[in-house]
Amino acid sequence: MSIKPPLNNRQQQVLWATIRHYIATAEPVGSGALVKEFNLSVSSATIRNAMGHLEKVGLLFQPHTSAGRVPSDSGYRIYVDQLIQPSPGIALQLEQLLSDRLNWDKWSFEAVLKGAAQLLSTLSGYIAIVTMPMTHTTQLKHLQLMQIDSTHIMLVVVTDTYETQSILMELPPSEADPEVVDRELKILSNFLSEQLRDRSLSELQTLDWGELGREFDRYSSMLTSVLADLLHRLAQSSLPSQLMISGVSEVLRQPEFSELNQVQMILQLLEEEQDQLVPLIFDQPDSDGRRVSIRIGSENPLEPIRACSLISSTYNRGIVPVGSIGVLGPTRMLYEDTIALVEATADYLSEILS
Repeated sequence: MSIKPPLNNRQQQVLWATIRHYIATAEPVGSGALVKEFNLSVSSATIRNAMGHLEKVGLLFQPHTSAGRVPSDSGYRIYVDQLIQPSPGIALQLEQLLSDRLNWDKWSFEAVLKGAAQLLSTLSGYIAIVTMPMTHTTQLKHLQLMQIDSTHIMLVVVTDTYETQSILMELPPSEADPEVVDRELKILSNFLSEQLRDRSLSELQTLDWGELGREFDRYSSMLTSVLADLLHRLAQSSLPSQLMISGVSEVLRQPEFSELNQVQMILQLLEEEQDQLVPLIFDQPDSDGRRVSIRIGSENPLEPIRACSLISSTYNRGIVPVGSIGVLGPTRMLYEDTIALVEATADYLSEILS
């Protein structure tokens, strides 16, 4: 949003101070409170004049005639776009906690995502929402065939998100010695791992298996069937936990959520209508150079969160966005801290996947 004419320095200072006071207290702000709390080096009358101008251009409003003023969604937008910088200190704090508490060498990627969401909600004080990586971008990292007994073998697959899938299947009819079969399986495992490593699931669906070598023809029918089963399992595995949500109980204690009807609408969206929320969290930022997407109040298209702000960013595999992480809280949000926290979490998850 652009203000015509633009705000002068004094008006910017008063807008910044008004919003900071309101974020801290959740109470309408008067000129007297700003004089006492902030070193603006001007009289109360000067601040009143500035607040009057800010109200006139729609950045502040009075909830009641005798009350002080509170920020509008447009006021928060000016605050976010022009008056703040992300807080590096809290980002460093989160980065340290993520490194200390999350063991991504041993955990599944899903467990890392859950841990990251919990830390993000704890530090921000708001609802943290994380999406699983998009399935069609999942890549194979390791494949192994192991003989279980004389008639069964097991296929074990590890993806780049540290997810493991195993499928038990019957051996093709063979008169070969078990040691020969075991040696063949090792050769086939190495061959398939080399051929399929770093391929995405979407690539596997269109792969011409005949090109993988005629020496393994007797396994081709079995592999076609079992890998189709594997693709189905991987595609379905992330659906029940498409969104990971943490911090609901804490944020609902905020005064903005005192009305039961509003709380019920938000909970219904988080629990039953996640398909509407995912596109917003995966949204790409509009502003040049900005790494996060910020939707403030009425900028949110979904009615249950039109009194909320949603800050989100994608996490990437290389340069490709594969998932997203967001924070949902009241518009009375400490934006500089929350933006930094979301960026730090997205960077951490991108580093793991890379």
